[in-house]
Amino acid sequence: MISVTQLHKYYGDLQVLKGVNLHIKSGEIVSIVGASGAGKTTLLQLLGTLDKPNIENNSSLTIDGTDVLKLNDKELSKFRNLNLGFIFQFHQLLPEFTALENVCIPAFIANKNKVETETEAKRLLDYLGLKDRIHHKPSELSGGEQQRVAVARALINKPKIIFADEPSGNLDTQSAEHLHQLFFKLRDEFGQTFVIVTHNEELADMADRKLVMKDGNIMV
Repeated sequence: MISVTQLHKYYGDLQVLKGVNLHIKSGEIVSIVGASGAGKTTLLQLLGTLDKPNIENNSSLTIDGTDVLKLNDKELSKFRNLNLGFIFQFHQLLPEFTALENVCIPAFIANKNKVETETEAKRLLDYLGLKDRIHHKPSELSGGEQQRVAVARALINKPKIIFADEPSGNLDTQSAEHLHQLFFKLRDEFGQTFVIVTHNEELADMADRKLVMKDGNIMV
């Protein structure tokens, strides 16, 4: 599903990623751990096409058979919107919109039918235990509820891959545990691939595979 060869990233003179090689299978849940500054979030942003690597002669980044390094910005934005979902530590919900409206946004960007999109969004919110909260704005929801809305938003376009950056880092213990279990339930029911950056050792150890980053590379 994801194949990476010699992925490099520099910020000025600072080399953050030092030739990462990685292969992630379809339907796999992979956790990425390591000390702060090891390059975890940078790697996730590059895999998720939110940032671009510094291209070396043998660099490659293929996602579901598409060489994303060869896409122009417009093509890349469309590919990201239709194939990738994102869950962040801070849910990034838009405060002026309801839970339902927040979930629908990626589908509307993809020009999907409004009625069908809202029907799917309601189904997802119901599935995530938020049936009675669809018309509430983020400020009216608990932290765990806000994060579940963010999960629904990540799922609305039925992406093949979900990227999560410290998804439970801002939640209490019980909400975090529920979110962790949810990832595995979603994988089992919908077959998505998950790549999760986390400092939560419990979540990291639950994954099919735990990758440890140190000094800009994955430890073997």
